Amino acid sequence: MTQITRAQKGALMAAALVLAASAGAQAAPNEAGRAQVLQAVIDCRALTDTSARLSCYDAATARLNEAEAKGDVVVLDRAQTRAARREAFGFNMPSLNIFSRGEAPEELERASFKVTRAWRGADGKWALELDNGAVWRQTDTDELFKKPKAGSTVEIRTASLGSFFMNIDGQRAIRARREK
Repeated sequence: MTQITRAQKGALMAAALVLAASAGAQAAPNEAGRAQVLQAVIDCRALTDTSARLSCYDAATARLNEAEAKGDVVVLDRAQTRAARREAFGFNMPSLNIFSRGEAPEELERASFKVTRAWRGADGKWALELDNGAVWRQTDTDELFKKPKAGSTVEIRTASLGSFFMNIDGQRAIRARREK
């Protein structure tokens, strides 16, 4: 899998939110759910005159390119949407179905990360910053046998009622929530 930088991850999430908000008037979805600037490119196929079709494609792709450059339209491939979904793991965004097109989105039920920083809060509960920039905090009072540290492996999985379990270096799971 291709590694993406933190800046690229942030850009992907920002782009996804821009897409969800349908920022520009030209990028507003049509009845089929496509952005109008994309639909304009597709509509050019219906033209039978070669010269008119080429002219239509040239104009429509120029508008699509401009809309994409301004952030009014975002084009992501499946690998990028999976990466963005992984980055959003732990956040509840049920109304933002921006990572699928007409199909049920694949549910991410667990994800593994590396710890970049670990600390205990004033309440004695652990907080972990992970290699994707996310911060997860322990919500229960269970003690860990082995303290987490930079380089520790963390597996987070969904539990019931929107909660999460976190295993650190294969230890017994503790309950956690994502803060950032």
